Amino acid sequence: MAARSGTDGSANYVAGFFALASASFAQLLRAPSHSRRAEAARRSARHAVLLMAIVGIAIIALMYAFDAQEIDMMPSRGTPALWPVRILTDFGKDEYVLGTLAGLLIAVAIVAPVLRTIPRSLLLGLGTRLQFLFFAVLLSVLTGELIKWIVGRGRPFVGGKANPFNFSHFSGTEAYSSFPSGHSTTAVALAFAVSAIWPQARTAMIAYALVIAASRLLLLAHHPSDVVAGALIGITGAMAVRYWFAARRLGFAIHRDGAIVPLAGPSPGRLKRVAGGAFAP
Repeated sequence: MAARSGTDGSANYVAGFFALASASFAQLLRAPSHSRRAEAARRSARHAVLLMAIVGIAIIALMYAFDAQEIDMMPSRGTPALWPVRILTDFGKDEYVLGTLAGLLIAVAIVAPVLRTIPRSLLLGLGTRLQFLFFAVLLSVLTGELIKWIVGRGRPFVGGKANPFNFSHFSGTEAYSSFPSGHSTTAVALAFAVSAIWPQARTAMIAYALVIAASRLLLLAHHPSDVVAGALIGITGAMAVRYWFAARRLGFAIHRDGAIVPLAGPSPGRLKRVAGGAFAP
């Protein structure tokens, strides 16, 4: 009987795991249902176009007026004192950020069937927000990688001198993958997405994004215009994913004027209290 009970328990766990995972991802593919999604689309489009126009002008200005000069202001490649910067910059690596978010999503799906004391709505709410973070970064990163391949801009000093107009389109090599900065794209997309869900974290996330962007310049991995372009892609990519979620009433609400605002969800304090109660003897 004990063996049979263990088998039944395992079967129930697997069924609960797949039920939660299926429900969590199925909600992303359902048809948009929010009555004010058209207003949100128009508002988001206006903001995106304005942002791209302003930042696009800034990128062109940087390429012509500052990119080459900035290289001379940075320390030489391989400077030993830059070792802390080399560590910090990895916190903006797309594979690390996406891997962490994917791991958290999997952890929620694995733990959920076991923690009977945690409301299903709380787990789904947490899973929805982790999905938003993951896809906001993923869409931005994929867009940035496509642009890198098309543009093929040489990294600083590739070719033997500081030349911001060194291009090899569609080369697909690491040396010609400078525009846009992938680290900047990842960091800004994550910063925007986290701030969109938890506005109280905005200051910390802006500081995080600025540190990652600055590290790419200090290490002479990118030109300033690369970093600004990455930030633009990160913001617009995260905005697009935010609209997708809001149109399906997932994690966000839409005001009458089309403004997208976060829904009240599981705060870190509440999650800590619930988890503590679930694991208490």
